[in-house]
Amino acid sequence: MRVTKFEHAALRVDDHDQTLLIDPGSFTRPLDDLSRVVGVALTHQHADHWTAEHLDRILEAAPGAPIFAPSGVAEAVGEGYDITVVSPGETLTAGAFTLRFFGGVHAEIHSSIPRVDNLGVLVDDELYYPGDSFAVPDGVEVGTLAAPLGAPWLKVGEAIDFVLAVKPRRAFGTHDMTLSSPGASMHRARLQWATEQNGGTFFELAPGDTIEV
Repeated sequence: MRVTKFEHAALRVDDHDQTLLIDPGSFTRPLDDLSRVVGVALTHQHADHWTAEHLDRILEAAPGAPIFAPSGVAEAVGEGYDITVVSPGETLTAGAFTLRFFGGVHAEIHSSIPRVDNLGVLVDDELYYPGDSFAVPDGVEVGTLAAPLGAPWLKVGEAIDFVLAVKPRRAFGTHDMTLSSPGASMHRARLQWATEQNGGTFFELAPGDTIEV
């Protein structure tokens, strides 16, 4: 399995001679080489995790590719997109990929801001991305964790505790476009420490970088 990190929250997973996309949003540049896309997973409805422009480009290159998302996304995107609504605890397939969903709610930004649905996604029992949450996939040995680095809802101490709880063999940072370069480096160092406490390896990935898992 090859995992590519793009700007902010967007990930590309290539395996089985197929492609799965996760959370291509407003901070992510247009993606290319989309003809092998067999599915798109959207963790929640906020614009930094999906845009109509991204979905249109994907579906033009890969017509009929299913879009998996919680109900809030289906309501936000409106008509014109066929959303497969998923819930915590469900297991579905996209092409040859197996997707398992965890969590259910977005981390709190502030008590004045309504919380929305959010689902973490586990791909082929290997790659886990929690979206905008610290939802731990209980009972799962996570091989590779895409760990959020920075956000209005994120306190770095909570991100450290999240990595310590998941105990991944490998981890890298994502959800990072709200951080300055020095801030991102500082947060990566904290999550590297957390990953190493359980014998894991942390990888520093820039947009376009890949990791083989």
